[in-house]
Amino acid sequence: MMLINGLPADTVSAADRGLAYGDGVFRTIELVSGRPRLWRWHYARLRDDCRRLRLLCPDESLLFGELAVCSANLERAVAKVVITRGVGKRGYAMPGDAMPTRIVSAAAWGGYPGTLAEHGVTVRVCELRLSRQPLLAGIKHLNRLENVLARSEWDDPAIFEGLLLDEDGRVIEGTMSNLFYVRDGVLCTPKLDFCGVSGALRAWLMAAASEAGCPVSETRPELTELLDADELFLGNSLLGVVPVAELAQRRWSAFPVTRHWQQRLLDEN
Repeated sequence: MMLINGLPADTVSAADRGLAYGDGVFRTIELVSGRPRLWRWHYARLRDDCRRLRLLCPDESLLFGELAVCSANLERAVAKVVITRGVGKRGYAMPGDAMPTRIVSAAAWGGYPGTLAEHGVTVRVCELRLSRQPLLAGIKHLNRLENVLARSEWDDPAIFEGLLLDEDGRVIEGTMSNLFYVRDGVLCTPKLDFCGVSGALRAWLMAAASEAGCPVSETRPELTELLDADELFLGNSLLGVVPVAELAQRRWSAFPVTRHWQQRLLDEN
């Protein structure tokens, strides 16, 4: 089911700036019995993304209610919240009187095979390099062309994800996931101050680790640093926490830290 500005619909105006310019933000959320998992972190990220793009963020209770409506009769669902600047006149200038378009939708959960979380996944390095733009770094905005182009680089079903590097060769993220690695007992994740998307699961995991007294470090790793790591794992709100078993002919078979965070995520919800 889909609601647009609170009403059942499945179309938006061709003049909507989300369509014309990618002028908007979104979140993808897992719902269980109508309740969004990691909601605190999803809404915090949505609110911050809207603030940075000078978009009016919808009220939290309004979105929570619309997610429940869209997922009614679905035990487990995947939902998407899209906020655009709304309909505006031609041109890049932000219209002062535009009313945001709010799109909330949910569909039956497709899921991922349990073997991914158990045995780990194979990851490649993408040729595409992420461009730097600090004003957009971390934001889950609607222009995802870099991710689309990067994901088109392979069609081998044995490869689950591709890692994206920046122009300096620093590893930033996966095409659809945030990246974590462990070295000498420290949980590390790439800094996202120049490019990349700051996911809700990433925010939750970093907060949970800090609260538990686990050392956490935001880094600027090169590929060689990942290949020397004790463990690598990927995470996003639908995938959860999944270990990396192979990258650039380096293989890992033991994932104790990853297992810890898989269990913590289950306990969280």
